[in-house]
Amino acid sequence: MDRGDIHSQTMPEVASSVWFRAKADVTAPGDLVLLLTDDLKRYVVKLQPRQTLHCHLGIYAHDALIGAPWGGVVQSTLGHSALVLEPSVDDLIRHLRRGTQIIYPKDAAYLVHRMNLRAGCRVIEAGTGSGGLTTALAWAVAPQGRVYSYETRLETHRLARNNLESVDLLPFVELIHGDIEGGFSQQGVDALFLDVRTPWLYLEHVRSALRSGGFFAGLLPTTNQVSELLLHMERGGFVDIAVEELLLRAYKPVPDRLRPDDTMNAHTGFLVFARSMDSQVDSARWHAKERQRYRARLQTKAEISAEEARRAADQAQGGKKYPPLPLPG
Repeated sequence: MDRGDIHSQTMPEVASSVWFRAKADVTAPGDLVLLLTDDLKRYVVKLQPRQTLHCHLGIYAHDALIGAPWGGVVQSTLGHSALVLEPSVDDLIRHLRRGTQIIYPKDAAYLVHRMNLRAGCRVIEAGTGSGGLTTALAWAVAPQGRVYSYETRLETHRLARNNLESVDLLPFVELIHGDIEGGFSQQGVDALFLDVRTPWLYLEHVRSALRSGGFFAGLLPTTNQVSELLLHMERGGFVDIAVEELLLRAYKPVPDRLRPDDTMNAHTGFLVFARSMDSQVDSARWHAKERQRYRARLQTKAEISAEEARRAADQAQGGKKYPPLPLPG
């Protein structure tokens, strides 16, 4: 089966999706709306007739929002104003109901780019968590693509389903309640992302699921986990390996006093990237130059140690004396 056949079979029905409607000047039922209130609080709602949004500034009736111009102003029952804006994917991720720590939008956006995801791609994710990254993945691969997301915890799996349904992205995701101990059901996918505690245990499954040359990525919170993953990736046929960390610092948007915010989200995780190669490829030839130099130094040290041992044995038996060996570079 070629990739076109795979895509045609998994392509979801998109006619009613808010993401693929023709853009209109005013809001309509089913639209996702960002309400920015006059005290700069942000609320993401899906417009439904006869529904309401209750907040500390009063009640915003959906019927009053439906038909409002994008960028217009609406009033609550207490007379507080709010802007009617189109939510970004960043807004959607930040406003998901959380049962677990989410992957921050800064990392999610970069992961989408680094895994080269676009409409029509197929990508596996494990685990789903609250669905933050799943939202970004689905947004990137829709409408012809597909996200296959694995989650072991039933309550978390259900929460992610509700979150994705609330932002109209569930049609592009296959949520799977189960672990990945036995591998993945999909093969030939374009990219695979692991957000699990011991990703090195599943690298064989990753290679089996990815197409040759496919993109692999993972997120880990600690350096010792990253080191363990790197060692297993080197032995497991992965190349183009990189470890990165993203720091995003916001600034106070005041023209006369432009300066950084007083607080920031610093370390959110280490991002690990690689490509899965054909088993016939000698992956060691394609590792980072720093890694190749380190291995060369280790080999030189081992050769010097062996030579020193041989000379010591010769001298112990009354053999000739040798000049000192050069120190390894």
